[in-house]
Parts: sequence; structure tokens; C-alpha cells
Amino acid sequence: MDPIVIISLFAGLILIMFFIGAPIKPLRFVGQGVIKILIGALFLFFLNEFGTSLGIYVPINLVTASVSGILGIPGVLALVAIENWII
Repeated sequence: MDPIVIISLFAGLILIMFFIGAPIKPLRFVGQGVIKILIGALFLFFLNEFGTSLGIYVPINLVTASVSGILGIPGVLALVAIENWII
């Protein structure tokens, strides 16, 4: 499948979750976790797009997307610090 189609499907599912909501509490918890991971991946995508001119690159995988999604901007900054000074 084309990546645009897959991203569009995920975006549509997220919008449906926002407006309708999940009927079961565990499903709602899983849905919120998935949304946070997707938001974290989006943070990292924009960081990589705008940070390449400054030499900043953080790979996007499940762990880094989870850290940046759960912790937000401080998590992204922590990943940049880890990438630059530790690894």
C-alpha cells in the first residue's frame, strides 16, 4: 500500500476515536497510548525535518516515539541530548 493511504487511514481512525470515543475503558487506554505514540513520532518527524540543517537527527522507532509522546517536548529535548552527548 501507498504510505499516504496508510497515514490517511490512521488519521481517520484517530479522528473517529476523538469524536466517538472508545466504549470500553481498556480500549480507551490503548487508544490513548497509540495516539501519544503517534504524536511522539510526529514530534520526531518535525525535529528531523527542521533539525537536519543543525545536524540534529533522532531515529524514529517505537521507543523514541513513546518517550517523546509520553514526555512531550522535554522528552524530545532529552532524546536530542542523549543522541548528541551519549551515543
